[in-house]
Parts: sequence; C-alpha cells; structure tokens
Amino acid sequence: MKFIDRGEIVVHAGRGGNGCMSFRREKYVPKGGPDGGNGGRGGNVYLKATDRLQTLEDFTYKTEFKAQSGQNGQKANRNGKDGEDLIIEVPCGTIVWDADSGEPLGDLVEPGDMLLVALGGRGGRGNATFATSTNQAPRFSEKGENGQSRRLVLELKILADVGMVGLPNVGKSSLLACLSNAKPKIADYPFTTLTPNLGVLLLEDRKMLLADIPGLIQGASEDKGLGLSFLRHIERTRLILYVLDLSSNSMEDLNKQWCTLRDEIGNYNREILKKPSLLVANKVDLVKDSSFLEQVARWAKELGQEIKFTSAVTKQGIDELSSSLLQRLSEINCEGIKRLYPLKHAVREEMVQPSKVKIESVGEGRFRIINRYLEELVERYDFEQDEAIMRFSKIIARLGIEGMLSDMGAKEGDTVCIGDMEFEYIPDIDAECEIDTGDIDIDEDGE
Repeated sequence: MKFIDRGEIVVHAGRGGNGCMSFRREKYVPKGGPDGGNGGRGGNVYLKATDRLQTLEDFTYKTEFKAQSGQNGQKANRNGKDGEDLIIEVPCGTIVWDADSGEPLGDLVEPGDMLLVALGGRGGRGNATFATSTNQAPRFSEKGENGQSRRLVLELKILADVGMVGLPNVGKSSLLACLSNAKPKIADYPFTTLTPNLGVLLLEDRKMLLADIPGLIQGASEDKGLGLSFLRHIERTRLILYVLDLSSNSMEDLNKQWCTLRDEIGNYNREILKKPSLLVANKVDLVKDSSFLEQVARWAKELGQEIKFTSAVTKQGIDELSSSLLQRLSEINCEGIKRLYPLKHAVREEMVQPSKVKIESVGEGRFRIINRYLEELVERYDFEQDEAIMRFSKIIARLGIEGMLSDMGAKEGDTVCIGDMEFEYIPDIDAECEIDTGDIDIDEDGE
C-alpha cells in the first residue's frame, strides 16, 4: 500500500442558476404578467471521513473538484433545480487547512464526519419576484452567484491500532511483512522506510491496522533525519510497539536504543510516552549466547515492560507476538479519538453595509469603488437589461458615489471599476423610472 500523508486540492462550489425574465400571455394581464422563476442554488462541497481509505494517494491523481451548478429559472414561475452537492471522501484522521490563510478548518476523525468547505452560489431571482404595485411588469432578473472556491491542504495523521517504532535497520518492515499482508521495501541500508508502511493483521476475525514508521534517529524531535515524518504519525496510535535490535549482543547498545526512542518521543510530546506499549526484541537468530536473552528479559522487567522475542527471518515468535497484540488491544479502553481542531464550516462572507463605500485612485483617470454590497450587485445584475442599468444607477446616486468621485477629481469619460466590471463615468445620470428601494436589496437567501 503506497502511503501518501499530504495533499493539496482546489474545490469549487457550484454557481447559482440565473433568474428567468418571462411574461405570460394572458388576456387583461398588463404585458402578460411577469412569470420568470428563480435560479437554483449551486452545489456545496463537503469533505467526509471514511474508514475505507487509509492514505491520501487518490489526491495525487486528481487535485481539482467542482460541484454541480444550479439550473436556470424558467417561465411559468418554475424555479431551477438546485445543484447536487459534492462529497469528497478522505481517510479518518485527515486535518484540513486553508492553503491561503494557513488556518485549520477541522479534523475529521470519525467515519461520517463531514466538513462544509465551500458554499454554492445563490440562485438569481426571476422577474416575477420584482413585481410591485408601482412596477407591475419588471423587465429585470438576476444572474446566479458564483460558488466559493478554496485551496485546501490535507494532512493525514494515521489512526493505526499499532505504531511500530525503532531506529533504522532494526527490522520493523520485515516484522510488518510477517505480521500482515503488507509488502514493504526491505534492504540492509539506513532509512529503507522513507514513509510509513501500512499493513492489516487478521487474527480470530479481528482486524488490526499496523503502521511501520520511518526509522528514528537522535535529534528527530528537532526534525533531523526523517523525524517529523515519524513523530506526527504516532500521536493517534492505540499501542506503540518499540522494536529493538539484538544483533549487537550488547546490553549497553540495547539500552541506548531504548533511551534514544523515549527521549526523542518525549521531546516531541510527552503524552505519547503514556500510551500502552510493548517491547519487541528482534533478530534473535543473531544472538550468540542464550544468557543474553535472559539479561534482556530481566532488563525489560525492571523497566516494567512486557517483551517479546522475534526473528523476521526464521519467523520465531511471530505467532506469539500476534496473539499478544490482539490481547493487549482488547484490554485498551477504546475511547473516541480526540479531535485536534474543531470543525469550522464554510460561511457566506458577511455583507458590508451599502453606506460604507471606499473609493481609491488606481491610475490616471481610473478609480476603484470598494464595497462588497456593490460588488455583489455587479456580479448578479445583467447589464444587457435596460432596467438593470437604471436600477444600478439609482443605487449609485442614493449612496452619493457620484459626489465622492467628483471630489476626487473624476472627469467625464474616466473609468470606474467595481469588482470585475468597468464603467464609464458620466456625471448627472438620472434614472428614467422610479424603482422601490425594497426590491433592490439582496436578502440572505437570494430569493
């Protein structure tokens, strides 16, 4: 199983459908009567934790995801269908970060955990919505709103039952291959394991997930060697398997291995040292004197650690170790996994008050109006409709923007930018029709 524990993706929520401008043809109804329906909401994007995945490998092949857009409104007051939400499955233990701000958005730990990461755009309103007593035949409808887009960093801290730790070349990968169905790369040089290998141990109808963590060296807590690649992946394991190498036939070397492991883990996070653990003395086939094994057993007893003697070459002690793992895991209280970061669902950007308008000069004869309210109207108004132009002109006049531009030295023909739209500045524009203020505002749901 290839282990990928980090990925970056881009998600796009669906765009809202456009509102419809339509008139029904009915006798005695002015201009046929407006009957344009509203556009549907764009689909949201969710991340969902599942125990069917163990790595983030899928996100090395596909890195961009887009939810379905809402359908456009139709005549006869028929609203468009909402876009289908997109649910992206990730492994349990995935932490989600906003790639631009570096803010943690949540920690998905339990199967079924869901995080809303991008909101779909609101649908545009059809012209039937804008009918009033003073404007009974509005020739105006809105475009749908763009859905939110976001760059996300996914980081996996595995939720293995057993984490195998040890110095390089102590035989962890070989043990994993003996215990499970894993096929890790095995060689006789340091750092054969560059990323965690995962394997599944099936015993007595029980399934246990084992993780062989990259070899730990002195200074790993200071990010030397492959330190952090190891340390972040043992925080959530239920049982730690300390694998020691007996081939030196030296108690001094054995004790040094143990102290190095414990010191580096403690420097990183002392809480990890409190986890249930089991010692595995590996490579017994290279022990020259059986009395050495007796010394090792006494040493482990003094430490208060249960120890198992194994050989990945001869398979000695493998069955006994498997049974011991099953027993120890059954004794451990399986509490819920602690969530490292609360789930922070995506929210719609708070609307700025229309009156809080900022204007800045962005070059000779160019000005930019900064106001989220106006920027949203520009996105949703169809300026090919005459009434949209008149409505927007009236809003600009009521906010006093024309006077603000004049005070800043704007001249006829200058360019005024709002959002992605550019307008030509023409002073003293008078709207040709009266439009109620109430049908200009955008409500919370865009309906």
